[in-house]
Amino acid sequence: MNTTGTRLNCRAGMILGGCVLCAMAALWLVQSMTQERIRHTQHARQTESLLALLPDGPFDNDPLLSVQWLEAEGLGSRDPVPVYRVFRNQQPLAAVLSVASPDGYNGEIQLLLGIQYDGTIVGARVTQHQETPGLGDDIELRRSNWIQGFTGLSVTTTRAQDWTVTQSGGQFDAFTGATITPRAVVHAIHRALLWFEHNRDRVFAV
Repeated sequence: MNTTGTRLNCRAGMILGGCVLCAMAALWLVQSMTQERIRHTQHARQTESLLALLPDGPFDNDPLLSVQWLEAEGLGSRDPVPVYRVFRNQQPLAAVLSVASPDGYNGEIQLLLGIQYDGTIVGARVTQHQETPGLGDDIELRRSNWIQGFTGLSVTTTRAQDWTVTQSGGQFDAFTGATITPRAVVHAIHRALLWFEHNRDRVFAV
């Protein structure tokens, strides 16, 4: 009896152990598939955001896989920032710069700036800010088309004095009741353009 009972207990333990292992394997498989799906979705969304600020393709490369981390205080950060580049026919075509302005009304404003190799802006988007809702948040594309006013500009087609709001003699409209926010964005983009003019080779270094 004792021997039979021991065998039954061992068999039950083995069956239970096997069930546990199968359950763990199934959980691992589901988790792996979910993580891969999440990574794919995140990559697609990030790529979509970058493509909105780049010239029409095709490109030789995936901008997310060709990122450069550069020390660039001219882009508003003391830490290295990501710079995404694209090439066509093995020649530099355009880049998306990560830009920050510390001069926002309620703190730092973060942007992405798409710029062609010749220094012409393809587009700009505000990605993060803490500006006052209903006033400063007009820098967001979902709120107004103000941010699209930078498209097509460069340092060679503008004057230094143009790069501020109209109240200060520049060419960029401010918002009613809010001039600090748009001024901060304008100045940050201008600084980024000047930085790019002096660091173009660094940006596209292979």
